Order: sequence, then C-alpha cells, then structure tokens
Amino acid sequence: LGGDDLGRPPLARFPGGDEVISSEAVTSDDLEGAAAKVGEFGGDNRAGIDGCLHRISAIRNRSGKIVGLTCRVGRAKGGSAALARDLLASGESMLLMGRPGVGKTTAIREICRYLADEKLMRVVVIDTSNEIAGDGDVPHPAIGGARRMQVADAAQQHRVMVEAVQNHMPEVIVIDEIGTELECMAARTISQRGVTLIATAHGNTLANLVKNPSLVDLVGGINTVTLGDDEARRRGTNKSVLEREAAPVFDVAVEMETCNVWRVHRSVAHSVDQLLNEVQPVVELR
Repeated sequence: LGGDDLGRPPLARFPGGDEVISSEAVTSDDLEGAAAKVGEFGGDNRAGIDGCLHRISAIRNRSGKIVGLTCRVGRAKGGSAALARDLLASGESMLLMGRPGVGKTTAIREICRYLADEKLMRVVVIDTSNEIAGDGDVPHPAIGGARRMQVADAAQQHRVMVEAVQNHMPEVIVIDEIGTELECMAARTISQRGVTLIATAHGNTLANLVKNPSLVDLVGGINTVTLGDDEARRRGTNKSVLEREAAPVFDVAVEMETCNVWRVHRSVAHSVDQLLNEVQPVVELR
C-alpha cells in the first residue's frame, strides 16, 4: 500500500509500519503525472492499470482536484483458496469476512480460477471497481476462465448482479464487497434462483453482520418475538427475544484472521441462532 498526499513525503505502508520513500514533499505535478498514467477514475474515485490488479484511489479537495493518491498492490496468489476447496466442492454459497487488507479479494480471485478451470463451472464475476479481474476490457488471467461483468456505477452493482443471473446462465456468481441493502436483496434473489454465491462483505466477524442493519439480511434478518409466559419460563429467557427471520443467503461463512488462518462457520443458520441466544458459536479453525 502506498500513500501520496500533497505537501507530504510519499509513504509505503506495510503491516509492520510505514516507510518514507522520499524526503521530498509530493507536489501537484507529481499527483497529476501519476493520475495521467492510470485508467480513468470512476464515481467511486478508483482507477486501475490496464492488465494489472493494482488499485489507485484518489482523495480530492472540495473543488474536485486530486490532492492525494493511494495505490493498493493487488496480486494473484496461487493456492490462496486451498483452505476452501472442500467447501467449494459441496456447491454451498460462501461469505468471506475480515479486516481490510487481510486477503479477501486475493482469495476470491483464486476461488474464481479454481471453480472455472478445475471444476469447469460457469462463473461470472461482478467486478465493480475492476479490483477482482484488473483494469481494461480483458480480464486478468488470475480468474482463469471465469467471465467478468464490469459495473459502470458502483451504485448500480445490485442491478448488474441480477442481470448476470437473468442473461448469462451462471452456476456461480462472485462479488466483492456487498455493502448495501439493495445488494443484500439482489444476493437473496440470486440464492433463491439456485445459483451459488461467493462474496465478501464489510465486517470482521459474523457477529458484526448480525449487528449491522444494512447487512443483517445476508444472515437471515432478525425479528423481535414476544413469548408467552409458559414458553418464556420453559426457555428460561425474557418474554421478548431475538430470532432469525429467514434462511441465510449464505450456507458457510469464513472469518479471515490472516490469509492462512480462517475461522469457518459450517452452518451460518446455526451460528446466527447461537449468537442471538448469546451463545458463542463453535467454529472450525483452519
């Protein structure tokens, strides 16, 4: 990860700390020159480099001028989906969670390649910022034979998700960063049509999603139920309890602690029910 802000020295950011690349402060000419060498910035202020997996994001002032750039290094890492191969073989839908930079996007790239090239499935990638398959019209080889649908406007990602199912007969749809209620609704539509869904979402753990009103539908939604006196006494709970409203969109959830350490919820429905009952769910550590 690299950060260049106007009037400050450029930095390279690593998990162990930042390093100053140059003692000279970044100028407007530096930023304009760098921006001119990458692809066009979209409405989400993200751009890429044709044929590469790197992502460049812009910081703008109030008049729209670029005053900072962040370059996030993207890479294709063979074997990064090895921890999920048995889960993928079952055809279950899978949700990956984790902090930014932990390797979620790298993992789903390899999942795309594995399902398309080794399992010979029809895979369609919904690539909102060209982050999964790189910039340009030709997808990066990292996703193998998977097809890629680009999204012109990030706000329309949910429409492209449904369009992919209606028009292109996929067996698997892959999405990076589900983050809105409309995208959650589109994900449920996809799951109800029998298409396997592989996606990432904002949040470090399943418990975070349960508490997130925008994303809670991915795990079935939550409803407050009032119990009768006898039932509350039998359960040993208060009369008002939280219960899962519907079946989760995803069968399996993965909490990525690092790229090589995964906490797997083999049944999202069971884990959510336990969380609502204030019981810590049992996870599989890989």
